[in-house]
Amino acid sequence: MQGPAVFMDISLEDQALELRKYFKSLGAEISEEKSPKGIEDDLHKIVGVCDVCFKENNEADIEAILNSIVSIMVSIPLERGENLILAFSQRLTKSPGPKLGVVALQSLWRLYNNLEANSPLRYHVYYHVIELAARVSSVGEVFKGVDQLKREFASCPPSNEQMQKLYRLLHQVLKDQNSELASKVMIELLGTYTDENASYAREDAIKCIVTALADPNTFLLDPLLSLKPVRFLEGELIYDLLTIFVSEKLSSYQTFYNNHKEFVQSQGLNHEQNIKKMRILSFMQMAESNSEITFDEIISELQIEEKNVEAFIIEVLKTRLVRARMDQAARSVRVSSTMHRTFGHAQWQQLRDVLLAWRANVQNAHESMKSVAAAQIEYTVQQQKP
Repeated sequence: MQGPAVFMDISLEDQALELRKYFKSLGAEISEEKSPKGIEDDLHKIVGVCDVCFKENNEADIEAILNSIVSIMVSIPLERGENLILAFSQRLTKSPGPKLGVVALQSLWRLYNNLEANSPLRYHVYYHVIELAARVSSVGEVFKGVDQLKREFASCPPSNEQMQKLYRLLHQVLKDQNSELASKVMIELLGTYTDENASYAREDAIKCIVTALADPNTFLLDPLLSLKPVRFLEGELIYDLLTIFVSEKLSSYQTFYNNHKEFVQSQGLNHEQNIKKMRILSFMQMAESNSEITFDEIISELQIEEKNVEAFIIEVLKTRLVRARMDQAARSVRVSSTMHRTFGHAQWQQLRDVLLAWRANVQNAHESMKSVAAAQIEYTVQQQKP
């Protein structure tokens, strides 16, 4: 995505006059004369008809016109800056067709990048940039992740309500293209709520859970339970379903589905995909407490036909959630390590024990090396005696 604005080599007043004449020639309702109120009023009038340029057939000419407007916007102090920039952004988001949408997006992105880093107007432009980028399938070019987004607004953080609005938009445009990133955005959104207003985030919390469950690459779901808005859902079916994916086995999900089939379908969740995910999660749970898992155990616990066991194991290993080796001759899987589905007190204790054992081993190795070094020194001294 191109960044810097293109500046014309004439004065701003003459530039505005040329733009007035240009839009008038296209049939826009605008005077060719300069405004007696000054350049800001000129710009106000020009922005009011700027979408007329979309009648042109030449995309390069349209881009030049839009960039000319941008160059004026970022060159003068705007007393009515917010209204002007909002009007300009809104008109560009309505550009017809994908090709003109890309042209409009590039100009809007230039405007965003040429505003001062501490300008509160950057938020409004960025919001419309995302709207327009979604229309032309270019969200990935302007939004790289939550951390990058926070850096964008570090000098002038938007209000909590503004960020919530932006996170909702990002989730909406990402959920069908990048479900993993959409989940991260929604988790960030839920993190903006406090104990006082968490109860108002019900819809956002449900969307967060559904997005995470539907994402084929999201398996660590335990952190969702710590989010305040999610905790407010305790006692509802969606919360019960989440807890099954967090810590229970395939059989629990199947019981839930048999009892609440319509609910699962109403959330837009695919039952077959849920089964697939729960099989992997259940296998992870088996691997937590078993260094060796037989094919027969997999067939029984995960309800997989024997002919599909090896393919399933390969699929699990591809996720890198479990490190293991399949032994076809012994009809078993030897587990080296696995990611825990939940990470509570027991897991922290286990990690502590591992680290203590590692430290003890390092200390023993260090003492052994000291002994070897001392013996070597003593041997060398003995050799040097006459």
